[in-house]
Amino acid sequence: MPEALVPERPAVWTHAVQPTEDTRTTMTYEEFLAWADEDTWAEWVDGEVIELSPASNPHQELHIFLCTVLNSYSKARSLGEVRSAPFQMKTGPSLPGREPDLLFVSRGHCDRLTQQYLEGPADLVVEIISPDSRGRDRGDKFYEYEEGGVQEYWILDPERRQAEFYQLGGDGVYQLVRPDDEGDYRSRVLPGLWLKSEWLWPDTRPDLFDVFKAWALI
Repeated sequence: MPEALVPERPAVWTHAVQPTEDTRTTMTYEEFLAWADEDTWAEWVDGEVIELSPASNPHQELHIFLCTVLNSYSKARSLGEVRSAPFQMKTGPSLPGREPDLLFVSRGHCDRLTQQYLEGPADLVVEIISPDSRGRDRGDKFYEYEEGGVQEYWILDPERRQAEFYQLGGDGVYQLVRPDDEGDYRSRVLPGLWLKSEWLWPDTRPDLFDVFKAWALI
C-alpha cells in the first residue's frame, strides 16, 4: 500500500472512555493490519480501531503462566501452535479482528496462521478479564467467538477468582463445562490436558516444575 494511503495512527482510547463520534478513525481491516505494528495492542471492530488498556500485574502473571504451560504442553505433544497477545485473530469475513490474550491453533488448522494474523478461528481462546474488559469478554467476544467457530473459550477473572470453561456444542452454541469433583478441567482441543482451577490464582499457583511433572512432561 502506498505510504499516502496508510491512515495516521489514531489517538489512544479504551473501552472505559469512549471517544466522541468525530474522533473515531475508520479503516478497512487490511488498512488496520498495515497500520498496526507488532507492539500495537488494539482490535478492529466495524471499521473502528479500539486500542486496549495496559494489563495489570495479576493479569500479566496469569498470562505468563498460561502461555508457558500451554506452549510447553503443545510442543511436547506436537499438537499445534500457541500465540500470545498482541496477535490478531479474525474468525470470519463479517466479524471483528480481535486480539485474544492467548490462543491455540491445532496442527490441522495451522494453515490459518499468516504472517500478521490468524485467518479463521483458533481452536482455543483464553481471555483474562480486567475491570474494563469484563463486559466485552463476556458479551461481544463470547458471541463472536461462538459464531466464528472457536471450539473452546476460557474466561478467567483473577480479581473475582472465577474461571469459566466453554466448549462449542454440535448445535454451534457454547456449553459451560465445569471441573470434575476433584477440581480438574479437561480440555477437548488439547488432548490429555487438564488443569486445576486453583492453579490460576496467585496464592495457590504451583511451580512450573510441579505442573510439568503432573502432566508427565518431565
